Amino acid sequence: MLTIRPATESDCGHILALIRELAEYEQLAHTVVATEDQLREHLFGTRRTAEALIAEWAGEVAGFALFFHNFSTFIGKPGLYVEDVYVRPEYRRKGIGLSLFKQLAATAVGRDCGRMEWSVLDWNTPAIEFYQSLGAVPMSEWTVQRLTGEALRQLAEGKRDNSVG
Repeated sequence: MLTIRPATESDCGHILALIRELAEYEQLAHTVVATEDQLREHLFGTRRTAEALIAEWAGEVAGFALFFHNFSTFIGKPGLYVEDVYVRPEYRRKGIGLSLFKQLAATAVGRDCGRMEWSVLDWNTPAIEFYQSLGAVPMSEWTVQRLTGEALRQLAEGKRDNSVG
C-alpha cells in the first residue's frame, strides 16, 4: 500500500500543501511564504537546490521529505540535510515516516555522504523519540544561527557594523 518515490514537477501543489500542514503542526503557519512557483524553480528548475520524496498510501499523498546536500570539511564528504519530513495524521503509525527515513539514508549512503542531519523543535517529544529509535544522536552542544530578511540584506550590502571579533 506504501510507495515512496521521487517528487515530480506535478507534485508541487501537494508539497506546498504538506509544508503548510507541517507548519500548522509546528505552530509556524504564519511564517510560510513559499509558493508553488518557488518550489518548481528550486526543485525542478535549471539550478536545483533541493529534492523531495513523496510517500503515497494506496495512491493518496500521505507525506513527504525534502532534502539537500551540504558538505563537511572535517570528514571531506557531502552530507544529506533533511529539511522536512512530514506524514499526515491519518497516515501515521503505518511505517511511512520510517520508510521515508530509510529511503533518505539509502540516498545518503548511495551518494557517499558522510552523514545525515536534521533539526527538530525541542518540544516535539514524539519526533525526538522516533529519531532516537533510529539511532540519531542529538547535537546538544551546537546551536543553530540564522540570518534572514533585513539582517541578511544588510550584511550582504556591508551595512552591518561588527565591533566583536
